[in-house]
Amino acid sequence: MITTKHLTGDIYGGVTAAIVALPLALAFGVQSGMGAIAGLYGAIALGFFAALFGGTETQISGPTGPMTVVSSAVIATEIATHGSVEAAFPTIIATFVLAGILLVVMGVLRIGQYIRYMPYPVVSGFMSGIGLIIIIFQIFPFFGMKAPPTIIETFTDIGAIASGMNFQAVLLSAATLAIIYLFPKVTTKVPSTLVALFVLTIVSVLFGMDVPIIGDIPKGLPEVHIDTILGMDWHHPMAMVIPALTLAALGAIDSLLTSVVADNMTKTQHDSNKELIGQGIGNAVAGLIGGLPGAGATMRTVVNIRSGGKTRLSGMIHAVILLLVLVGVGAYAKLIPLPVLAGILISVGIGIIDYKGLKHITHVPRADAAVMLIVMLMTVFVDLLQAVAVGMVLAAILFMKQMADLAESKAVSGALSELEGSQVYPDETDIPDEIKNKIHIHHFEGPIFFGFANHLKEMAKAHPDVCVVIFRMEKVPSVDQSGMYALEDAILELEARGINVVLTGLQSQPEDMLRNIKVIPELVEEEHLFDTFDKAISAMKENRSRFDCKEKREASSQEP
Repeated sequence: MITTKHLTGDIYGGVTAAIVALPLALAFGVQSGMGAIAGLYGAIALGFFAALFGGTETQISGPTGPMTVVSSAVIATEIATHGSVEAAFPTIIATFVLAGILLVVMGVLRIGQYIRYMPYPVVSGFMSGIGLIIIIFQIFPFFGMKAPPTIIETFTDIGAIASGMNFQAVLLSAATLAIIYLFPKVTTKVPSTLVALFVLTIVSVLFGMDVPIIGDIPKGLPEVHIDTILGMDWHHPMAMVIPALTLAALGAIDSLLTSVVADNMTKTQHDSNKELIGQGIGNAVAGLIGGLPGAGATMRTVVNIRSGGKTRLSGMIHAVILLLVLVGVGAYAKLIPLPVLAGILISVGIGIIDYKGLKHITHVPRADAAVMLIVMLMTVFVDLLQAVAVGMVLAAILFMKQMADLAESKAVSGALSELEGSQVYPDETDIPDEIKNKIHIHHFEGPIFFGFANHLKEMAKAHPDVCVVIFRMEKVPSVDQSGMYALEDAILELEARGINVVLTGLQSQPEDMLRNIKVIPELVEEEHLFDTFDKAISAMKENRSRFDCKEKREASSQEP
């Protein structure tokens, strides 16, 4: 709902997000092959309409790294087929519009709610693969050279850099990365990417550097291309359907992952299906004006929230600011050096890689590690949608095998059911009221896997009046990577609210997993681990102050 209650925060959040979005939109436009203006058009249209119609109040949308990678492949394929950007333009924008329509259909069919079941190794491998693609494609532009059209050719032609590099371009690219990573140490009030863009463009112009630049871009408001689409050759519509499906699926995943990040920061709950409808409308409009497709942008959304953005008005303001930039200073954008944009994109790629997943690769089950690596390599060298599909199939097969093994060994009964917190076990019937009133007991029965992530998140937001949450883990024989991070997030949420987390009955595999990533003892202290539920209750009886809400305990410890 759009209100003026948070107007000041929304204005500041929208303006700040626009400042961050400007260099990224230009960079993604150049990388796509459609030109910098396509990135700016996409950021304006998608930013406004996705905010207006979407289901995440603070989401900032626009071209993103993953969507640009797929868009670049679509554009390159169509140019190869038609011979030039101009000849391929109708098919390209029709594909983008179709992708938006498909997103709307996904929202209407309520498909958004199922994205939550995507296993962490698949998401991790996919995002790391996207990051690597962006970095690899910017290797040649970093040295002032034109990038080869494919990943394979980038590697096979790497030797050409030695004889063809532009040292002035290398200087600008390196300076861009230096500013992006070092300027925040001076101040974070001004986005370092924008500083790099403006300062190094001025340097390039003043010193007359011989480096590639963006070049002329259209001036004024964009043209609506409805007639172009209606007048195109429709004899082979399936040539657009598959790329459009890929873009729609990726846009859904990309946007809803960002929505989850926004939820965690604002303590709100987005509407997945409404978000898909908003993203679809925004992408369709972006395609109609010749803009790049996109999705919810994590970094820009985080900046918006931290700058005070509270409602969808902030996303709309961000788009209006970009429109004013287009009309007012668009003519000067032609002077921006391409090596500067290469440096910006490399930093984007570095930021997308999932270092958390890679860091723990030797500490998670080998099956999860294998899925993550396979998805990452397929994303880079094969195809993004195929990578996700293969990852989901592998994760499902491995999970079914795990369930079969558990059934055969009779290790657990009803492995796929998770008991509700309200159910009472026999040993919980005689807990003293003075303890019972300040604890919540959460039961698990069976392995904790990717399907539990959303449930654990909801559980962590509930029970505001307790001081202790006890996770009964006696019937949890195993935890996969998704379940491990879901547990970690739930514990972090509870700890942030001053609630103590106690684990009882930990079996060896779950305990090893939680120790490997330092959840134990950094989040859950050793003294909050108990072999049995009875021992946990006995400890609470003997030392009640130790299990008080953290604020109360800390206050009492400071008393003289």
